[in-house]
Amino acid sequence: MTADFHGRTVLVTGAEGFIGSTLVDLLVEQGARVRAFVHYKPYAEKGHLARYLGDSRVEMIAGDVRDAGRVMDAVAGCDTVFHLAALIGIPYSYDSPGAYVQTNVVGTENIAEACRRHSVRRLLHTSTSEVYGTARTAPISEAHPLQPQSPYSASKIGADMMALSHWHAFELPVTVVRPFNTYGPRQSARAVIPTILAQLHAGAREIKLGSTSPTRDFTYVTDTARGFLALAGCDLALGEVVNLGSGQEISIGELARELIAASGREAEVVVDPARLRPSGSEVERLLSDNSRARDWAGWAPEVSLSEGLKRTSEWVAENLGLFAPDRYQV
Repeated sequence: MTADFHGRTVLVTGAEGFIGSTLVDLLVEQGARVRAFVHYKPYAEKGHLARYLGDSRVEMIAGDVRDAGRVMDAVAGCDTVFHLAALIGIPYSYDSPGAYVQTNVVGTENIAEACRRHSVRRLLHTSTSEVYGTARTAPISEAHPLQPQSPYSASKIGADMMALSHWHAFELPVTVVRPFNTYGPRQSARAVIPTILAQLHAGAREIKLGSTSPTRDFTYVTDTARGFLALAGCDLALGEVVNLGSGQEISIGELARELIAASGREAEVVVDPARLRPSGSEVERLLSDNSRARDWAGWAPEVSLSEGLKRTSEWVAENLGLFAPDRYQV
């Protein structure tokens, strides 16, 4: 059962990002008082939250989750904390693993400790399906072994364990929300769907990709955000990990063909060696078992893949200036 957020003060870290800003929109619609914790930038750009500048429903707090004092102040007085802030690019994690440990592991410890000190009602910590690595069994349940196949996934495993340790050691009311591959409007070009669409809408006749054989489980962004809200009111999920995924898989190659059709363009797919992961790091298959989310929280995805790809294609076409289709973004 989704929590009633009307009149509640809620903190969202990573609020200016893709999923975070979508979650902020839903919380505002429900009447929450939203504190948007955004990464400090000297030029004061607020990403996808720019429309809320001057809006009393959303309070912008600039900072960094690595700063324990700043986090402690941001959490004070909050009913619920949605922790989405993280370093997320897998290719960059090969070059700078220490930064991922500091932001993802230490940052999560700072959030959890602040939530404990301020006795928040609920902490929703964001995980990722990448922690599972290549599926040993499918669909992947929350009991699947964790496999750190990249420094990014290793840092997220550490962050998840840090959050759960506060449940076991201090009875902090935390739920680890584990989305599979979320997609939709506002996603950056570091992800495969906007990468393909940006190339298509820029007129490319060859779509450059890494490996096309891996399969992924894609969930539309509003469905993922609704999952966070549903789990915030689900007592069965306390101290637990819960997958958010569609329960369907598609190969990257087939996905590219679906996107070509959705865009109305003509192109062929070619493999770009620069986009290939190290051989032991590629996750070959991700397919979610979403039984917990369905049975415990009554959540189910509502937007089909075909409809979601159509909406995303339209958004990329309208916002092509945000992308650099010829450059590989890590």
